[in-house]
Amino acid sequence: MKRSVEFLFDVGSPYSYLAYHALPAIARAAGAEIVWRPILLGAIIKTTGGHSPFEVPAKMRWVEQDLERCAAALAVPFRLNPHFPVNTLVAMRIATGLQAQRPADFPAWVEASFRAMWAEGRNLADPTELAAVIRAAGFDDQELLALASQQAVKDKLRSDSEAAIARGVFGAPTFFVGELMYWGNDRLDQVALALAPESAAG
Repeated sequence: MKRSVEFLFDVGSPYSYLAYHALPAIARAAGAEIVWRPILLGAIIKTTGGHSPFEVPAKMRWVEQDLERCAAALAVPFRLNPHFPVNTLVAMRIATGLQAQRPADFPAWVEASFRAMWAEGRNLADPTELAAVIRAAGFDDQELLALASQQAVKDKLRSDSEAAIARGVFGAPTFFVGELMYWGNDRLDQVALALAPESAAG
């Protein structure tokens, strides 16, 4: 059976953006597949009593530098979003809806929304900005906004986030290899080891 790694992410998380760029190469090297799991990070943080590192000034200064270093190491464009933290509820509902109903379009939206957030500094919480990002990605904004408003899509994102919390998730990005959980972009080396064919993990 082909090995797999679950990638729980929110496009509002800068470290999820970095993992989005780093994880595919790790999966390819291990002959593993990525199981994409959109979640709503804000709801998870609120429910689990967590806090954003950006709430602590000293930590915020360090995180800004760390993000820039990590992005440079991956050779990916990055700019700290001037609107951060951004409410990504609608963007993540779109991701959830596309994955469930139009899976062929799911990768393009994930790419476009991550790029908008962390390379272009767009405010995905602003309806006008979000609509522009949707159109720039080649989609009909009215169609995707209607998709995001479907009760079934809203319920799925909520239930998927609740299921993540039940598994012990408290932040993003989070990865699962089997039942082993890894949190943070800086644990991708451990994910790689867990995915290695000789590993007994998972």
